[in-house]
Amino acid sequence: MTTEANDSETTPCLAAIAASTRVLLVDDQPMIVEAVRRMLGGQDDISFYAVTDATLALAEAERVAPTVILQDLVMPQVDGFTLIQQYRSSAVLGEVPVIVLSSKEDPKLKAHGFAVGANDYMIKLPDRLELLARVRYHAGGHISRLQRDEAFRLLRESQRQLAEANIELQKLAVLDAVTGIANRRRFDEAMRTEWQRGQREGRPLSLLMCDIDCFKAYNDTYGHQAGDLCLRKAAAVFTEHLKRPADVVTRYGGEEFAIILPETGPEGALEVADGCRVHLERLGMQHSGVPGGVVTVSIGVATMTPSADTTLTDLIASADKALYAAKAAGRNRVEAAA
Repeated sequence: MTTEANDSETTPCLAAIAASTRVLLVDDQPMIVEAVRRMLGGQDDISFYAVTDATLALAEAERVAPTVILQDLVMPQVDGFTLIQQYRSSAVLGEVPVIVLSSKEDPKLKAHGFAVGANDYMIKLPDRLELLARVRYHAGGHISRLQRDEAFRLLRESQRQLAEANIELQKLAVLDAVTGIANRRRFDEAMRTEWQRGQREGRPLSLLMCDIDCFKAYNDTYGHQAGDLCLRKAAAVFTEHLKRPADVVTRYGGEEFAIILPETGPEGALEVADGCRVHLERLGMQHSGVPGGVVTVSIGVATMTPSADTTLTDLIASADKALYAAKAAGRNRVEAAA
C-alpha cells in the first residue's frame, strides 16, 4: 500500500476538507500511481493518497475521507466494481465522488460502473489538465454538499438548543425562585384552565389557601435564610399531599400558598388540608413566636362547581374568607367556607 499527501492530517474536519481537495487513487500498478501523483503534484489545493492493495482500499478510504476517489477496475482479489459498491454502503464514503480509471473504452463497462455508483469514467492515463479539471469539479461539488450538510446540522442544533432554552424559560416563568414550585402566574393560568374545564364537565373545583402562621415573626427571629428554608419545607409538605396529576400547589405570595384540587369535593379537600396542616406541625420546625413553639399553618378551604352563576373570583374570595376565619379562630387549623 502507498499513501502520500502534502498535509499531515489523517481524519480531517470540515474546515480542513473545505481548504483542500483530497484525492485517493486505488490502483494495483505502482507505475500508474506514480504517473497520477505527478499529474496532481504541485497543486496547493490537492492532497494525494494512494493504495495499491485492493483489500485495504475501503479501510484506507474511510481513514483518509477523500473528496474524490480515483478507482481502477481490474485488480487482484477485489475488482473495482465491488469496491465502488462498498463505498456506497459506507456511512463515511456514501456520497464521495468516484471517478473510474479504466484501460478500456467499453460502453458496457461504463454503464455498469455508473449502475453501481460511479460518478465519472476516464481512460487511463488521461490528459493532465482534464484530470485536474474533473477532480476539482467533482471535489468542489462534494465539498459544497459537506458544507451545506454541516450548515443544516448547525442550524438544527441551534434550533434544538433554542427550543430547549425556550422550554427552560417557560418553566422559569411559572416557577417560584425560592421554593421551586409554581408561582402566582401559574396559579392564575391553572385556575382559569380548571375553572373552564369544571364548567364544561360539571365537576367540582376546590381551592386551599394556606398561610404560614406568624411568618413575619419567624423571619425577624431566625433571619431570612431560615425563612426561605421554612417556605421550601412547607412547599415540599404541600406537594407531598397532592393526589392527582392535575393537582397544583403554588406560592401565592409571601408566606401564602394555594393548592388547586380539580374534581375534588369538600370532603376530599378538607382531608388534603388537614393532612398538610398535621404534617407541617409534625416537622417540628422551631418557632418561638407561636403558642406551640413550632411552625404551623392555617388553611381556608372552598369548593364550587363552576357554572354561569358563579365566577372564579367567587371561589378565591371564599377560600380567602375561610383562611381569615382559621387565623381568627387561633391559627393552626382548617376552616371550610360557609
